[in-house]
Order: sequence, then C-alpha cells, then structure tokens
Amino acid sequence: MAAAMSPPDTATIAGDTHYKIAAFLRPQPAAALPGIGPATARTLGRYGLRTVGDIADTPLSTLQMILGGGRRPPNHERALGIDDRPFIPAAAPTVSAGSPFPHDELGPEQHRRGVLALAEEVGHRLRETREAASTLSLTVRYADRSTTPRSRALPEASHRTRVLASAAADLYTSLALQRARVRSFTLRAEQLRPAGTAPQQLSLDPTDERLLALEAAIDRARARFGSAAVTPASLAASPSAGQP
Repeated sequence: MAAAMSPPDTATIAGDTHYKIAAFLRPQPAAALPGIGPATARTLGRYGLRTVGDIADTPLSTLQMILGGGRRPPNHERALGIDDRPFIPAAAPTVSAGSPFPHDELGPEQHRRGVLALAEEVGHRLRETREAASTLSLTVRYADRSTTPRSRALPEASHRTRVLASAAADLYTSLALQRARVRSFTLRAEQLRPAGTAPQQLSLDPTDERLLALEAAIDRARARFGSAAVTPASLAASPSAGQP
C-alpha cells in the first residue's frame, strides 16, 4: 500500500510499530486494502465503512454478515495491519537475446557468428536503456532440447559490444562443443545497473575512443533505419554461403 501511494522515485515509510502502522492505515480508503475491489468497496460504503479504520473497528461477525460467507474476511486482519502472505521479491531485470539456427548447426564458425550477433544485439539494447551488465550468461540448446548454461562476471559493468562479445566468446569456448548439434544460443546480461553509475577504466588508447565513436554511430543508424542497417564485417555473409 505504501508503495502504491508513493510518487515515482520516492518511498513512503508506513512505520515499524503497531501505533505508527495503525496511524498510516486508518485514514486510507477501504479500496486501498488488498482484496477489496470496487464492488466490495461499494458494499462496505453502503454500511458507512469507507476507510480502513472503519473496517478495523467493525466486529468480525458484522463484516461476515455484510460480505457474506462463513470464512474470516482477510481484509479485516489487513485493516489491523496483519498480513501473513509470503513476500515474493520481484525477479531481477535482465536483457537477453536469442535466435535459433535455421537447422541444427554443427559448424563452430556458425556457432561463433551466432554468439557474436547476440552480443551485438544485447549491447545495443543495453545502450538503449542506458544500463550496464555485471554478469553475462550463455545458454546453448541442443538438438535433443537439452541445455547447458555458462556464466561469468565481467571485469567491470559494461554495455560495450566489444566487452560483451569478448566475454561471450570465452563462454562459448568454455562449452567445448566440438561437433555438437546446436539448435540455438541465448545470451543474457544480468545484474544490471545504470550505466552512469558503472565505474569505467580510464583508457588512453586512441583506438578505444574510435571504437566508442563507431559504436555510437552504429546505434544512431540502427535507431533511424532499423537493426539490420549496419552489420559487422564478421557477421556479413561470406561468398561461400552463396552471397555475392
């Protein structure tokens, strides 16, 4: 309830004692209680029960008569600040990309090209959302639908394609697939944080600056013309694949 009434980027503290919690709850409208929808709120309102305090002060037998049914109304306990539902934390956000091969793929070179394409996609999405990943995971799905995951922590949180591609290549190598028949790869960036808060190692290499500028130009081109507007040379189809 406190979270629902808080403006974005703020928090409302309900209190840590019975009296503080009651002071927070009692003035709230009855419909703010979990389990009380619009129809129940209207029913309670017809009996003058319009706030959480009104519900808390009403005898349980009276609430059972108003709402019907023989069970103890859970909203009565919640009006008193009692809620025994388990706390389930939200799943940590991730950014992922996956793409199946057109057929079960045996070739290591095609495997590597697929993993690199996923690193390109994940990096682009991270930069779009201005996030950086601290961990990268790669999952391979085989022809028999079994899977093998691998993950590793990055040296520092990053959304740079070069960093992600290097880590993804290492993860692929660690799988030691040899002649495995691969159906798909999925690459996932985990333990995300705002890119502006991620520490960056100072680089005096002019090549690194040029790569940053190129990455930004590629992102602008993709934003304007679509994700297929720019393709890294390492992903371009080779003449042996039947391309001109």
